[in-house]
Amino acid sequence: MKKYQSVICIAAAVALLGAAAFCGCHIYHHYAQVDEQTEAFEEIAEVVENAPAEEETPEDKPVSEGEDILAKYKELYLQNEDMVGWISITGTTVNYPVMQTKNNPNFYLKHNFEKEYSDLGVPYIQEDCDILTGDNLIIYGHHIKGQKMFGALEDYKSKSFYEGHKTIQFDTLTEQAEYEIVAVFKTVAYSSQGYRYYDFVDAENEDEFNAYVGKCKELALYDTGVTAKYGDRLITLSTCEYSAQNGRLVVVAKKVN
Repeated sequence: MKKYQSVICIAAAVALLGAAAFCGCHIYHHYAQVDEQTEAFEEIAEVVENAPAEEETPEDKPVSEGEDILAKYKELYLQNEDMVGWISITGTTVNYPVMQTKNNPNFYLKHNFEKEYSDLGVPYIQEDCDILTGDNLIIYGHHIKGQKMFGALEDYKSKSFYEGHKTIQFDTLTEQAEYEIVAVFKTVAYSSQGYRYYDFVDAENEDEFNAYVGKCKELALYDTGVTAKYGDRLITLSTCEYSAQNGRLVVVAKKVN
């Protein structure tokens, strides 16, 4: 009997060691991929930073007909035509291309800029948002530890951080624009108790627009002193928030130029 129990104990120990090894390899792979993709995004950002001025851009590079793409985004757009813009927040690690795949929603949730599998993904716009005429562009990004991707938005829970980072730069391929933060709030997704902010894309009328802004202000973690009026264009940044199941941290901002 003792021999039988010893065999069971040994088998259990081996199984536990195997599980631990598997988990260890998985964790190692995840962090290795995070480091690799972080470096890749830094290289992508360098392409934008080192792009020639408009008048120096070669005219023989083809782009989609009818699009007057800003010089600094042309090279990246030619690499991947799913790119629709660029988002950055001064003083944070947020400095990324923004994608959209209307016929394949959430594709960039688990794919990188090269369209390969990635735990980090790439920030992307909800498929039913119109990049040119929409009232509200909803932009999703993963909450990755170490201030990576939209993990950097976690700091907006603090009003003191907001005070030093009140604006977001969001460019389309054809226009540079600054957005002023209206509200920062927490909610839960896929729940009757949460706020379905992602349902608001275009306002049918002024009341609908005001209702969205009003709800965001009501849920806000603090008062920014900024609001938006009907006719303003909004961006809504969304990422996971871990104080609740299916929690979301949301940052809403209005275009100011």
